[in-house]
Amino acid sequence: MLVDSHAHLDSDAFAGDLPAILQRASEAGVNRIVTIGTDLDSSRRAQALAEAHPQIWFSPGIHPHAADTFTGSDGRGRAEGPGWREALRELAGHPRAVAVGETGLDFVKNYSSVPNQKELFIRHLEIALEADKPVTIHCREAHGDLFPILRAHAPLRGVIHCFSGSWADAERYLGLNFYLSVAGPVTYPNAKELRETVQRIPLDRLLVETDCPFLPPQKFRGQRNESSYVRYAAEEIAAIQGLPEEEVMDATSRNARNLFGME
Repeated sequence: MLVDSHAHLDSDAFAGDLPAILQRASEAGVNRIVTIGTDLDSSRRAQALAEAHPQIWFSPGIHPHAADTFTGSDGRGRAEGPGWREALRELAGHPRAVAVGETGLDFVKNYSSVPNQKELFIRHLEIALEADKPVTIHCREAHGDLFPILRAHAPLRGVIHCFSGSWADAERYLGLNFYLSVAGPVTYPNAKELRETVQRIPLDRLLVETDCPFLPPQKFRGQRNESSYVRYAAEEIAAIQGLPEEEVMDATSRNARNLFGME
């Protein structure tokens, strides 16, 4: 069995055929999917999906790209008003919510200011601690800024989703007992550094994900990604670490169930 630990099933990309997507996932052995919120509306849609489908759990959050809309430490933002924290707390307390986030820092696209991204990230960590839930973290080219914030809020449980950092980055997160999640990019021909890092990550700290509809594995580049494709990340990890595919699938699924508390 497999767990897709990070998907975006509320995306418009799945609006026409979500039942077929879920059926293909089941046929591929993917019996648990965590769908991720990227703002309050997306998180509410994720909640509705989790309530409607026993195969789906959800994680409410506000993506760092949207930080300027929700926060305003530099005088910008707050278009959503001060009530967003209470709304996120309520979502995080839902029985089908297994984590808080997608939250973190993104210094590649910089759709929101760095101060606002950091403020939003800290608020998510506070809510996760209050709710006793793990955090699902997005980090692009920001490990040097993100890690000290994370360490300052220890002890926290969580996962760095779609991990793309160096081995030095991985070691720091492993030192905080975080999991690292691997997605389709590990199958890309130019992902040499990522594969070298994955080779060194202990199997008991790895998750797999699709981030669908984004980041399809190499076999499906240019197409819509979906949860049934999570097996390609697991198969690549098995090849990299020289392990049987079944062992990697079992271990990553067990890790996801333990982290998220999914029975």
